[in-house]
Amino acid sequence: MDLPQPLRIAILETPAGFELNSDQVAGRVADFLKTRLQNFHPQVDVIPARKRGTSFSPDNLEILAPLLHANLIFMGPGSPTYAVRQLRGSHAWDILRARHRSGTALVFSSAAVVAVGAYTLPVYEVYKVGLDVHIQPGLDLFADFCLPLSLIPHWNNADGGTDLDTSRCFVGKERYEEWYGQLPPRQTVVGLDEHTGLIMDLTSGECHVIGVSSVTLVGGHEPKIFPAGSTFPMTELGLFKIPEPPEAGISSDIWELVQGAPSIVSAPEEIPPEVRALVEAHQQARQRKDWAAADTLRIKINALGWLVQDTPEGPLINKK
Repeated sequence: MDLPQPLRIAILETPAGFELNSDQVAGRVADFLKTRLQNFHPQVDVIPARKRGTSFSPDNLEILAPLLHANLIFMGPGSPTYAVRQLRGSHAWDILRARHRSGTALVFSSAAVVAVGAYTLPVYEVYKVGLDVHIQPGLDLFADFCLPLSLIPHWNNADGGTDLDTSRCFVGKERYEEWYGQLPPRQTVVGLDEHTGLIMDLTSGECHVIGVSSVTLVGGHEPKIFPAGSTFPMTELGLFKIPEPPEAGISSDIWELVQGAPSIVSAPEEIPPEVRALVEAHQQARQRKDWAAADTLRIKINALGWLVQDTPEGPLINKK
């Protein structure tokens, strides 16, 4: 995948929004991306869209502003079912989809992979809480492209050793088969081995398997296994089709907001004294673990047109 320049990455906290340290979870991802992609000089924004009905709602357009300019959007660890509850029908989800149709790359890992499918595997509820195996509707991102897909990461996980089957995203083969048996007809399940990714190139209509292991397709046929380095057509996943018109299924207000977002001027701008003072207060609040105050100060900084990113080396301050 070719990375655009300048590279602007937005990380959605939502899947881990129920955790008290969700900003740190997303912050570690931001630090990793900054280090691994440092040759591209990325601008990385963490978006604290954690919970509906709060100041950090995925419907709060103020905190979602970095999504409007991101050319790579990432979601990762957390709870699949929590992510679905918070994002379905939200402004954040519509903006993400609208940006994708305008050329932005979407990158999902772990819980987010499960959440964006047609049906989710409720991993925590089954594996940790002990609820009966059941399916739940997912965010169904791929319905936009006529693809009935559900996705299972950690397909070949072996953390349980010989004593416990932790494959199929930690629930094991037996419980996965029970979950799979509850899916409606004509569903395809994409199983992603650990340290393995699947690039879906909508322009070429091809899928590329990257990493160290393989991707497994299950549904209506014998499982098909594609090793790392292989390529297969999108039609292996279903009757692939690009949305027409491009805004189909997205709120007209959100589509207009995304299409009308002003271009970002890349020239550096001097940071105003009031912003520096708020950033310093934000850092002090973090040091004393007053997360509520730190979040309130972050919103005030955003309202002045600036973004603060916490790093081990100190805060990074960037113009929106």
